[in-house]
Amino acid sequence: MRYFNLRPLIALIAVVAFGFAAFAQQNAPRGFDPANMCTTTCKACEDFYQYANGGWIAKNEIPPAFSSWGITSPLREKNIATLHEILEAAAKNRAAPKGSNEQKIGDFHASCMDETKIEAAGAKPLKPELAVINKLKSSRDLPAMLAHLHSIGVPAIFGFGAGQDFKKSDSVIAITGQGGLGLPDRDFYLKDDEKSKRTRDAYVSHMTNMFKLLGDDADKAGAEAQTVMKIETQLAQVSLDRVSRRDASKQYHKMSPDDLKNVMANFDWPTYIKKIGAPKFTEINVAHPDFFKGVDQMLTSVPVDDWKSYLRWHLVHDAADGLSTAFVNENFNFYSKTLNGTKEIQPRWRRCVIATDQSLGEALGEVYVKKAFPPEAKARMKELVNNLIVALREDIPTLDWMSEPTRQAAIAKLNAFAVKIGYPDKWRDYSSLKIKRASFIDNLLRSSQFARRRNLAKMGQPVDRTEWGMTPPTVNAYNNSLMNEIVFPAGILQPPYFDLSADDALNYGAIGAVIGHEMSHGFDDQGRKFDLHGNLTDWWTEADAKNYTDRATCVEKQFSSFRVEEVSLNQNGKLVLGESIGDLGGLKISWLAFQKSMQGKPRPADIDGFTPEQRFFLGWAQVWGRKQTLEAMRQQILTDPHPLAQFRVNGPLSNMPQFAEAFNCKPGDAMVRPPDQRCQVW
Repeated sequence: MRYFNLRPLIALIAVVAFGFAAFAQQNAPRGFDPANMCTTTCKACEDFYQYANGGWIAKNEIPPAFSSWGITSPLREKNIATLHEILEAAAKNRAAPKGSNEQKIGDFHASCMDETKIEAAGAKPLKPELAVINKLKSSRDLPAMLAHLHSIGVPAIFGFGAGQDFKKSDSVIAITGQGGLGLPDRDFYLKDDEKSKRTRDAYVSHMTNMFKLLGDDADKAGAEAQTVMKIETQLAQVSLDRVSRRDASKQYHKMSPDDLKNVMANFDWPTYIKKIGAPKFTEINVAHPDFFKGVDQMLTSVPVDDWKSYLRWHLVHDAADGLSTAFVNENFNFYSKTLNGTKEIQPRWRRCVIATDQSLGEALGEVYVKKAFPPEAKARMKELVNNLIVALREDIPTLDWMSEPTRQAAIAKLNAFAVKIGYPDKWRDYSSLKIKRASFIDNLLRSSQFARRRNLAKMGQPVDRTEWGMTPPTVNAYNNSLMNEIVFPAGILQPPYFDLSADDALNYGAIGAVIGHEMSHGFDDQGRKFDLHGNLTDWWTEADAKNYTDRATCVEKQFSSFRVEEVSLNQNGKLVLGESIGDLGGLKISWLAFQKSMQGKPRPADIDGFTPEQRFFLGWAQVWGRKQTLEAMRQQILTDPHPLAQFRVNGPLSNMPQFAEAFNCKPGDAMVRPPDQRCQVW
């Protein structure tokens, strides 16, 4: 069962991550390497991404167990290897005190690695749940059934849980929103191009195979798959699209529990709420009312036997990776091979490490930071963050398009940023979670129930501002607008992003731009709508809002023009707008901080034949060097708010005169946008 969280409900509104993918390589991580460059046939002023990374691209291929592979691969693999060592040691230590975190992570990992027991069980672990689903008599029984399935992590039809009130961020209220799809996005069901049609056909074949693994004959399995496809298509038709889900105001519809009947009259909400174990609450944000109105009609039009097929599918789909090899392989064949172009499944030990991190992330992370994150790294990171905050604070008064009232509000928000580095100050309490070696699927089930209970218990309680949304080993970073915070897990604070032994130019270009990126999210096209307390409110004057929108539209148009001919798709500028503003603003802020760091000091010497200014931009470009399968590129363009790597490099740099000066680029060069087309927000 999947680790429960509410992020799918609020989509991209409040939590905006930097957007790293998983890559693989077995060598130790290292920082900037001139050998990765292409300086003979590639020109910095024509395609800086190729200039910085062309050597690496020419020499490397995507490993068969991955759909993406990049220069940053060794860092993630180093972290995975460290976690593997920790888990193997914990699994061998049978003397660990019962109920301790060491016992739990050791037994969880051991249960995942026990292939003999998992194979012998086959689909048997699902039989009790399948029997409950089979007892459905009518759609009136759905509320209790959904409450049970949601409690064990099966996200059928919709999501429900606790979350911050968008307009009163110190309050935790109930929230519910659209869900229930097996394909990555609503548009996969609705697009008419041939690729989308083939994907839907493959999805139906995959569901058919999964039903057959549950014991259904071929005819029944095929009919059930078509039924599920029909139901999910109806759900997709009433779902909000991915671009609209970036807009917080479109996902804020607060009401009382009694008003739920106005959006889904045929659903017994009191029974659902009671059965799921939610505490009494007085307010709920129905993020997508039109979705629930559409589902309400389906409750009367869809036969109960069809709902049974739909629920059976989502149960086995959600549990597949915890079952025997036949289920695991079939799940891989569609979701990894068909959708992402991955050729081989990852080794079991690696999948078990990731599963443990997902279910017991802070128990595992507490050991990880002791092994992998020295105090001096945290201290240096704090210094860099403070330097960038000072740089942005000094930059805001120079913006001639912003009036004084908005300027002061922006500075106040910046000054209120909470900064989290490395790991939580308060570790998560797993004492109520029981983990045993006997059954991997049972451990997954209990982990989902634990996460669900923990989330629901937050309703009506004060917001816990010490909580983290990523585990310490994660190679990523994020901005949470509802918390007005920027967060940098220990996992990313290593080479090539952050190197204690590297020159300032590389660190400011790499991790400095990451810091600036997350800071800029607080002021991107959606983040700017939240105030210093994390409340969704309009703190902009009308004229300033228009000026901002004009500048954001420039970025949107630029990225919409980027096309990948191999998959016949353009980037969706509206979808990637927030991340693209984050990159552009982050580089600008980090550049200013880097310049300030050199004031009053002897000029740094050139290194590897490059000036400090050039190394700054190379530091940024080389963390994005990577390869992707065509399938992965297509899926990223359609669903991911982060642009493809080459556009994350060339897009923002082509707007920066500082880059053109550093590499002596001239007007007319591809990496130099004309002044009247140059995008600048911050």
